[in-house]
Amino acid sequence: MKDRSKVISKTSFIGILSNGLLSAAKIIIGIISGSFAVISDGLDSASDVLTYVITYYVSRIISKPPNHKYPYGYQRAEAVATKALSFILFFVGAQLFYSSLVRIVEQHPHQIPSMMALYITLASVVIKWGLYLYTTRTGRRIHSRMLIANGRNMRNDILISLSVLVGLIFTYQFQLPVVDLAIALAISLWIMKDAFSIFMESNMELMDGVEDSTVYFKIFDAVEQTEGAYHPHRVRLRKHADQYVIALDIEVDPEIKISEAHIIAKQVEENIKEEVGNTFDVMVHTEPYGNVENEQFGLSREKMENGDDL
Repeated sequence: MKDRSKVISKTSFIGILSNGLLSAAKIIIGIISGSFAVISDGLDSASDVLTYVITYYVSRIISKPPNHKYPYGYQRAEAVATKALSFILFFVGAQLFYSSLVRIVEQHPHQIPSMMALYITLASVVIKWGLYLYTTRTGRRIHSRMLIANGRNMRNDILISLSVLVGLIFTYQFQLPVVDLAIALAISLWIMKDAFSIFMESNMELMDGVEDSTVYFKIFDAVEQTEGAYHPHRVRLRKHADQYVIALDIEVDPEIKISEAHIIAKQVEENIKEEVGNTFDVMVHTEPYGNVENEQFGLSREKMENGDDL
């Protein structure tokens, strides 16, 4: 866990430094060159600094050991941070939308941006592309939804900068600086849309949902490969940051000793960990073979194959 938090911390520090320098350059050159779209892009990069600051702070939190208050540890802080990132991104997008719309409606005088705006936008595309590849690949390698969300934000910034670039070229070609404001308006809408997507995706972990249903079948297979273990059911699965927390019931011969049932359950746990991987904990409850109960929670192979889990 500590090695994983160090990777997140390092990635976040690189993001803070890169976006901080890029944001300052965009805002200053946007003001000098007279490009509102470049200024807007710079403000978006400034928000990226904040998002990376959050991920850096969270990397320190998730490295803390479990205690009486949080017996499962602090790994869920990643999901909470991802939710917070979506709010920040939406607020930035809404603010840009309002500012752009006011300038268009009130018909403020526009000037043709200088070529400096074009150069800084080109530099932004290159730097953001590097950050996107680095952050996303790192997030996938350590299974961090928080870093992947930040990587997606970098990808969106590439599209945003490309949009600004198109707007600047259009402005230079046709002498229509109002296009620059229209691009800024489109940028704000894109930011808000992506913020909403990140918000919805982060619900999965916070609501104990699992995207990959094939994990259930791996659990069924692991149990069925264990001698003396039958009918895996009431399987409950949830994500704990990058790892799974699994609980299930199995049936065993009612004539065997408790110690023998314990050995079978222990073997089931080991087989599941080997089959599934990335497992935080496995809780196995044993029942006598043929036991029938009114079960409201959890899944079995029959329920999965019949679609009764829906």
